[in-house]
Amino acid sequence: MICTIKQSTLGSCVNGLGSDSILQLRTPCLIRRSFFTPPLEAQSVSKTLLAVSKPLHVSSIEGLGSIRPLKSVIKCKAYEADRPPPVEAPDAKSEGTKRVKIGIYFATWWALNVVFNIYNKKVLNAYPYPWLTSTLSLACGSLMMLISWATGIAEPPKTDFGFWKTLFPVAVAHTIGHVAATVSMSKVAVSFTHIIKSGEPAFSVLVSRFLLGETFPAAVYLSLIPIIGGCALAAVTELNFNMTGFMGAMISNLAFVFRNIFSKRGMKGKSVSGMNYYACLSMLSLLILTPFAIAVEGPQMWTAGWEKAISQIGPQFIWWVAAQSVFYHLYNQVSYMSLDEISPLTFSIGNTMKRISVIVSSIIIFHTPVRPINALGAAIAILGTFLYSQAKQ
Repeated sequence: MICTIKQSTLGSCVNGLGSDSILQLRTPCLIRRSFFTPPLEAQSVSKTLLAVSKPLHVSSIEGLGSIRPLKSVIKCKAYEADRPPPVEAPDAKSEGTKRVKIGIYFATWWALNVVFNIYNKKVLNAYPYPWLTSTLSLACGSLMMLISWATGIAEPPKTDFGFWKTLFPVAVAHTIGHVAATVSMSKVAVSFTHIIKSGEPAFSVLVSRFLLGETFPAAVYLSLIPIIGGCALAAVTELNFNMTGFMGAMISNLAFVFRNIFSKRGMKGKSVSGMNYYACLSMLSLLILTPFAIAVEGPQMWTAGWEKAISQIGPQFIWWVAAQSVFYHLYNQVSYMSLDEISPLTFSIGNTMKRISVIVSSIIIFHTPVRPINALGAAIAILGTFLYSQAKQ
């Protein structure tokens, strides 16, 4: 209810805020006897009491300053106490712009991930050193972000010791998951690695249930049946099955589950954007991974393998290494940026669709032989992942 009252006609405004509100008027007014009779004009009434059965709460007053008769106007907006204040409708234009922005994020995320997996597999086929390949991916991303901060392209984050302390366990889990996935792709087909990695929700539920004591609805537990069954069917029927590749994907699933747990627990209240958060994560992971990569493989193996790859592939191999490193950072960066704009449920659905695009594209590009029963297992596992994302929310 909105009313406009000129101060020249205002005798005394609200006398009290109780169960009834009383307005005293000195000007002629219209008195409505009921909802079914016309109003009567009271010319000789000097004082009229208007009783309101429900208290009015003033939500805003405009123009209330020094009282100037015949000039200032007081505008009051009020609503009944037992009704909520009016809610403005969201701007349709801004909502549409947000949806377009999220759509662009998703399309870019999937495209960059597909390109990364293609070049990563090409590099690993010619240069089977996953520890160095993983290190180069993190180093390239860290260098890109340092240049962006130095040149002002991106605003550097404001961090302190507490931030890096809470980020450390996240970086450890991220490093293990990244290396394990790269080791897996160096031994088996890209499609097989991603089929096994689609079973990550099963690890998430099991870890949360038995280590953290969390409980879930029955629908969540039921969604694990197609996930586990589909992954098992795909693994059994895989033509080029390799135990190292299989275990690498499984370890990657477990590591990324702990990464998510540490990230949720440690980063609450930290005002760092998704892009800068992943940049800091890459830098810390690089510091953790480098000494282990040197110990496991070493410069001598890297040099001999590099000369062999250059002699077989040519200078084009350098572009492959650079591309897989750049696209690895870009697709992860876009995924963290999209997480700032969408809900966890939407992100989970997008991650599921991303795996489908990677599996299909890798099968087409690398001509991976797939038997119908193997494809069925992959479809069941991915369907279970989708059902899990629905049931979890």
